[in-house]
Amino acid sequence: MKEENVILVNDKDEQIGLMPKLEAHEKAILHRAFSVFVLNSENEIMLQQRASQKYHSPLLWTNTCCSHQREGESNIAAGSRRLFEEMGFKTELKELFHFIYKAPFDNGLTEHELDHVMIGYYNEEPKINREEVEDWKWMKIEDVKIEMGIHPQLYTVWFKIIFDEFYHFLEDHKL
Repeated sequence: MKEENVILVNDKDEQIGLMPKLEAHEKAILHRAFSVFVLNSENEIMLQQRASQKYHSPLLWTNTCCSHQREGESNIAAGSRRLFEEMGFKTELKELFHFIYKAPFDNGLTEHELDHVMIGYYNEEPKINREEVEDWKWMKIEDVKIEMGIHPQLYTVWFKIIFDEFYHFLEDHKL
């Protein structure tokens, strides 16, 4: 299977090229990404635990799904595609904001992403793709914040950044 490209961008989110995903992470090149947060009517976030075979952040808890847009694909279309691929369901998504972060990993790779954060609502159980997702759970927004303070090592770096810096966006978009 051919490795997917990521969309290289400048800090204004303007496309400046394409690069294989692994190479972009090896060279810490800024690229476009997205993070989807799904909430239910109980104001809980659907969290996923990343699969054990992921090349970075395996078995860490994170937002409902995340990935990279394909060339020519809108942020919402990319989020919807990946939500279905990883979690097995579809729901309407809305983009809330975007931010840039850079985070090195112990394996020599670095995430340097312009991350588009989206929200959706769903009340049923997902049908997880075991190649992508180890486990999942619903968790109250307030409980995530508390748990992350006690056990930050259990969560992905981008999830912690979103929670630390943009918690109010999730609070503002409860059902």
